[in-house]
Amino acid sequence: MDWKALRRIVTGDDEKGRSHVVIDGGAAKLIAVDETGLAEIWTAALTKDNLLDGRDALAEEDVCLEPDKGCVKVRWFTVAPEEPGAAIDALDAAAAATFAAVGATHARVDTTRHPMMHKTDTLDVIVLVKGEVDLLLDDGEAKSLKPGDVVIQRGANHAWVNRGKETALLVATLINADGK
Repeated sequence: MDWKALRRIVTGDDEKGRSHVVIDGGAAKLIAVDETGLAEIWTAALTKDNLLDGRDALAEEDVCLEPDKGCVKVRWFTVAPEEPGAAIDALDAAAAATFAAVGATHARVDTTRHPMMHKTDTLDVIVLVKGEVDLLLDDGEAKSLKPGDVVIQRGANHAWVNRGKETALLVATLINADGK
């Protein structure tokens, strides 16, 4: 995965109220191992005051799976092809390390179906950009998602599995609207 090829463009208003490009560049933060990883695009509180705030809040925080309460987070993420016949212990250890690296060990509530199963308190809008993936759920799955397919993930236990030959690239918008 060529993480440097991914480009984020963030707009804002200047002191005169004129729109302009605030950021034009790569990901704010990146956490990746080989072909699998995530690259942060944007995060902000869901308030009008933060709508035009040009500050890149991601530059100030560690990479974490979920946005804070009352916030939205946008990111790219990849799912590398799963090796057929991989040992379940090795997959589980890799999944545990992955979720620990993004402060989300608590999200692995039931991994009996697959080591990457996880559940967050967010509404996620996920668009497959490149490749092919399957969405595993506790009961059933959405097979062979193709570029352009959109998943509305509503806090359900799930995992992304790539049974293809190329790394899949997705864009996710995670919304944690519980501002209480």
